[in-house]
Amino acid sequence: MALSLYSSTSSSAIPGSVASSNSIPSPEIKGPWIGSFRPLDRGCFPLKSGNIHRQRRCQSKPVSAEMNRGDSVVPLAATSGSVEVSKKVETEDYEKLAKELENASPLEIIDNALEKFGNDIAIAFSGAEDVALIEYARLTGRPFRVFSLDTGRLNPETYQFFDTYMFPDAVEVQALVRTKGLFSFYEDGHQECCRVRKVRPLRRALKGLRAWITGQRKDQSPGTRAHIPVVQVDPSFEGLDGGDGSLIKWNPVANVDGRDIWNFLRAMNVPINLLHSRGYVSIGCEPCTRPVLPGQHEREGRWWWEDAKAKECGLHKGNIKQKEGNGVTQTYGNITESDIFNSQNLIALSRTGIENLAALENRSEPWIVVLYAPWCQYCQAMEQSYVELAETLAGSGVKVGKFRADGDQKAFAGQELQLGSFPTILFFPKHSSRPVKYPSEKRDVNSLMAFVNAFR
Repeated sequence: MALSLYSSTSSSAIPGSVASSNSIPSPEIKGPWIGSFRPLDRGCFPLKSGNIHRQRRCQSKPVSAEMNRGDSVVPLAATSGSVEVSKKVETEDYEKLAKELENASPLEIIDNALEKFGNDIAIAFSGAEDVALIEYARLTGRPFRVFSLDTGRLNPETYQFFDTYMFPDAVEVQALVRTKGLFSFYEDGHQECCRVRKVRPLRRALKGLRAWITGQRKDQSPGTRAHIPVVQVDPSFEGLDGGDGSLIKWNPVANVDGRDIWNFLRAMNVPINLLHSRGYVSIGCEPCTRPVLPGQHEREGRWWWEDAKAKECGLHKGNIKQKEGNGVTQTYGNITESDIFNSQNLIALSRTGIENLAALENRSEPWIVVLYAPWCQYCQAMEQSYVELAETLAGSGVKVGKFRADGDQKAFAGQELQLGSFPTILFFPKHSSRPVKYPSEKRDVNSLMAFVNAFR
């Protein structure tokens, strides 16, 4: 997995920022650079303005740098003459600090992080949130560093947005591909591929730091990120000093709504990956990312063939539930969720109710039923459209129902109700015993109505 890295002086413009009458000109670069991702003129990067895209008109040249396998990438930039190497940070109560900063702005949180860790902290760059992080860091006026991971399988538009220099461990990638092929993740999950192309390179990079900054938001993935704090001791990776507690993880936009991130980017006229204008909200590797459709949650475009609870690549695996010694399972975000799809026009079916409905060969009325889990962000994303569908169909002779199919009901729903992943939508025709599974991922009201009308 490639790492592209740069250090910024306090007067450097954000990489990919857009030139404007009040923009700060980029000074001459001081100190060595790893990779070719440099904070150049804002006008040198893609800009989406309305429906017009201005392509960058200049190219930065890569800087040659050799490194041994297994070496940490990040320390190589620490020789920059413009940034002081910070001393080891004293022990601090980060749970207490997280509570103190809970209502702080991203700018205040990033300023706090950069002040505490100096050259021993870096921003992990990949998506829109991380572009915002870089802009916030620039606004602090403090020196900051950025690194990016290149899996070798990113979209062309992503490679156009920033340049990468180093790549995944060739031996590990070759062994994986020769053993299981290029697309094994469609059959047995994405974890193995992500471990080789993302997690291990990140682990090596973080070993050269004492802290890192991520773009995680609570509303990105309610199933795994709902309770991330703005700062925490990293539960999964080790830092420069090694051992538990040696790496601090900052999540400055944890409490920021996704819409506010985009409002900030537009207000600051910061360029974005061109894929965002084509329906991609969360962007990862090309084979594992696709645009989201109306009514879908932003993370539904990632690893769409897998369960919502598994949609972490391993970079933030501390968000995934862990088994404790007493057998109790605890999860960030896997708390008791309030029920969804609540409407007087919706009928909540019990296990017995859905069994009886499925067993009928001649129904007096057709039914459309959603199989759901209240914690599933994709179910949450379609709640409004499904409730609106129920209101539209009220009095039409079509019953609209819901069946909670997680937990103890999941195995039954998988065997008897065609449940593959949440949400699954079934139409029970009036004169047919077998329900029809909704095949599309378009969950807006018009698409759902077209499905219903096709069978009545």
